Amino acid sequence: MRKLTYFIACSLDGFIGDPDGDATAMMSFLDEEYLAFLGSEYPETVATHGRRTLGIDDLPNKRFDTIIQGRRSYDLALQMDITSPYAHLREYVVSSTLKESPDPNVEIISDDLIGTVRKLKAEDSELGIYLCGGSKVAGELFDEIDELIIKSYPLVYGTGMPMFATGFAISEFALESVRAFGNGVVVRAYSRKR
Repeated sequence: MRKLTYFIACSLDGFIGDPDGDATAMMSFLDEEYLAFLGSEYPETVATHGRRTLGIDDLPNKRFDTIIQGRRSYDLALQMDITSPYAHLREYVVSSTLKESPDPNVEIISDDLIGTVRKLKAEDSELGIYLCGGSKVAGELFDEIDELIIKSYPLVYGTGMPMFATGFAISEFALESVRAFGNGVVVRAYSRKR
């Protein structure tokens, strides 16, 4: 069974963006050391145009071969006239309003999100599924998430878009690794206790 991994950036107080979902404040922490880590350990989580800039476009996928992202996350790429932001992966966008994909590489999931994810997890592949966000999609898929990789940025938002838009439920995860960077970013990996 393939893993669904929520690989997400957040503030110290657990927000993935301001109340409108804007996370540009976190972009200032993308220094050389941190980008080298992302490029070597999680190269497929870097958008295709960023992979080209970092010179890692030719690297094979290491952990993931599929991405699922919410409409708001996908809209960030569309605003830059990029219709396939993760062209090196099989791309799915969860949306109830986007009826037709603007790119043949991007498939729209408009209903039965959980059923679709369960089918993807059951596929025969050594690589996992990258859940990019956002908050609502992560909330809907909470019980399907096998792994959390949280990139905590040294910022406090006070309020904003939470990591999970879901009801109250206590779930336990086991800490697998921690990596700290000179810029104050901490990357923690957790696996779900089942």
